[in-house]
Amino acid sequence: MLFARAEHKPAPGQPASEGEIPAAVAQTIRQLNEYFAGTRRDFDLPIQPQGTDFQQHIWNLLLKIPYGTTTSYLEISKRYGDTKAIRAVGTANGSNPICIIVPCHRVIGSNGKLVGYGGDLWRKAWLLQHELEHAPVPQGRLF
Repeated sequence: MLFARAEHKPAPGQPASEGEIPAAVAQTIRQLNEYFAGTRRDFDLPIQPQGTDFQQHIWNLLLKIPYGTTTSYLEISKRYGDTKAIRAVGTANGSNPICIIVPCHRVIGSNGKLVGYGGDLWRKAWLLQHELEHAPVPQGRLF
């Protein structure tokens, strides 16, 4: 990882040491590494995604989806309080700027099928399978 304003940039191909990057970035890297190692289920990061009030509300609902489980766009729209907002929920989910940390990958179609993921459906399937394998109590199939 390189930063344009860093005074002491690492040699090409060499990673930056934690002392050369902001603490919040180092914390994010550490927590993502823990997630991918299967030892972290929840993130404890000071995030402030930028979006409309509606998007913020939906992203906060996404944060409440437990690790290793899925929910549908319809269920999120019910939690929002308006089932007619299902398409807007899908759009807000797709506009999530902090994937994985704000777990938009845990939202699937009402029919149980994988639908919509900006990082391609194979990544969504991989993330869900990863969580299934590392969930405290195996949940069975997630989709």
